[in-house]
Amino acid sequence: MNKKLSNIFKGDKVIWMVFFFLCMISVVEVFSASSWFTYKNNNFIMPIVKHSGTILTGVAVAVLTVNIPCRYFKLMTPFLLLVSFLTLVWVLMAGETVNGAQRVIPILGFTFQPSEIAKGTMILAEAQILSAMQGERGADKKAFKYILCISLPLAFLIMLENLSTAVLLCVVVLLMMIVGRVPMAQVGKLLGVVAVGAVLALTLVMAVGHDKGREDPRLAKTEVLGADGFGAEGQKKDETVVEKLFHRADTWKARIDDFLDDTYIPPADYDLDRDGQVAHANIAIVSSNVIGRGPGNSVERDFLPQAFSDFIFAIIIEETGIGGAIVVVFLYIVLLFRTARIASRCENNFPAFLAMGLALMLVVQATFNMLVVVGYVPVTGQPLPLISKGGTSTIISCAYIGAILSVSRSAKKAGSSRRGDSQPGAEAEAA
Repeated sequence: MNKKLSNIFKGDKVIWMVFFFLCMISVVEVFSASSWFTYKNNNFIMPIVKHSGTILTGVAVAVLTVNIPCRYFKLMTPFLLLVSFLTLVWVLMAGETVNGAQRVIPILGFTFQPSEIAKGTMILAEAQILSAMQGERGADKKAFKYILCISLPLAFLIMLENLSTAVLLCVVVLLMMIVGRVPMAQVGKLLGVVAVGAVLALTLVMAVGHDKGREDPRLAKTEVLGADGFGAEGQKKDETVVEKLFHRADTWKARIDDFLDDTYIPPADYDLDRDGQVAHANIAIVSSNVIGRGPGNSVERDFLPQAFSDFIFAIIIEETGIGGAIVVVFLYIVLLFRTARIASRCENNFPAFLAMGLALMLVVQATFNMLVVVGYVPVTGQPLPLISKGGTSTIISCAYIGAILSVSRSAKKAGSSRRGDSQPGAEAEAA
């Protein structure tokens, strides 16, 4: 029985255990946080059945990906780059609007987010560039230009409808440059340009955007950020080119204003319509009383928008307390450090860079999500990888895990051969 399971679940066992625990936490917490879907559909079991189906599909995708040798990932890069570019343009031109932004493409009754595919594709392409141009003293200077030529167009297309995902992706690309030993002079210049660009972009957003909730206090936040707090909704109107490019500026400005506003507001005067997400997330965290209410006993899930998705970490804290939060953080840390160990055992650069890039993508996104929930960064709308309820994001994240496990298979063999060569018997036999 154990042999059969080993043939199915190949690769590093620690990564598999982390993956398993994250999936189990997802099933339990999404089931608990889906009270809104239960009420809407008048069906208690259907939300968890659908989510469990998505998780099982993701596990199947991970198992399939494990069995793909790393060399085939290289062959897929040009095709995936073309698909990513075309689908990102497609979603901008004819995508389906969700939460005020065109982020998904409907196909045969299903929807998928091109940005999820583009994220993995950029990591794949960067890993290939860094490995191909790696020398004794680090990456060739030309690698920096090639990475930017691929990353900037895709990041720009993603930014138009999903700024937080574009920022997340750029952070991971930068970290991969550091891991891939791109000359620090080039990285430093890039950081300087990014800092100037960020200031200009922030200035433009604050100038172009309109925080309607602050301009007219009678407007509830649902009129500014949409019913769930993640994008203005309403009928389309004729827009200029600038307005089309920055039609999300109102949302971005409202989030920045909310984050920077540190004015004390008495609890009796707090506007739950305007700041419902942040308020109910804070209430969920505080009401945990350190030890938590217990699984399934959340109260704020009935009031917190996106409780099953972007703010599921608040529900985890409310139900399992600080201990549960520490366990979740610990699992992501183990994922990152275990992947780093796998990468250090790789004989070739490409699988090492690929595994580290994918692990960084998952962990950085998880960090963004958790920082939003506890109030350290503005609301971004990033789900908690492998835990939040999702479709494309969940399945693609499972594919990332499968790719890391695929790398671990070859790395393990390489490590075993090196250990075997170091044994006295092996030396005698070689002699």
